[in-house]
Amino acid sequence: MDRRSFLRTVPAIAAGALIASCTQDKPQFKAVDLTGADYARDFQLVDFDGRPRSLKDFRGRAVVLFFGYTQCPDVCPTTLSEVAEAKRLLGPDGAKVQAVFITLDPERDTPEVLKAYMANFDPAFLALRPAPAQLPELAKEFKIYYKKVDGKTPTSYTMDHSAASYVYDPRGRLRLYTRYGTGPEALASDLKLLLGDA
Repeated sequence: MDRRSFLRTVPAIAAGALIASCTQDKPQFKAVDLTGADYARDFQLVDFDGRPRSLKDFRGRAVVLFFGYTQCPDVCPTTLSEVAEAKRLLGPDGAKVQAVFITLDPERDTPEVLKAYMANFDPAFLALRPAPAQLPELAKEFKIYYKKVDGKTPTSYTMDHSAASYVYDPRGRLRLYTRYGTGPEALASDLKLLLGDA
């Protein structure tokens, strides 16, 4: 190889090494990486015990945030069950994971109903209950969809809603968007990466 060819090759090798280095340094999440997103940043809501809550209350823990309602027939119980199983798969580190459920049906989801519902999955799971007037702004900030679908009676309605979860790192930063049905193993893997990066 002559000197000119060598000088052309060196920058290409260096660039390749730099790209490989950056790829290795970035965590390989199963979920969609939202690091740096300028939405879904925080909330100011009341939990089922009447205590005001925001993301800063959970510093030091990874937070899995999900919107739904207690009479949901499939998506909500499946998601909460998967979060509970992901916590179990993490072993002792599972204690550093906080599930937060925000109801989109505050009319029927009273504090008592929410508390009993969360206990079905994990006693440490927390539910928040916005006032009906807070829902439009909350949905806008978190880029979620919800719509009341009338039933046969005034109280038998259902709620169409977004079915994914947001995951925050222990510093309270939005990091991941986990699609419905991804499974507890994938969630546990991502949570482990976030907890290890804390």
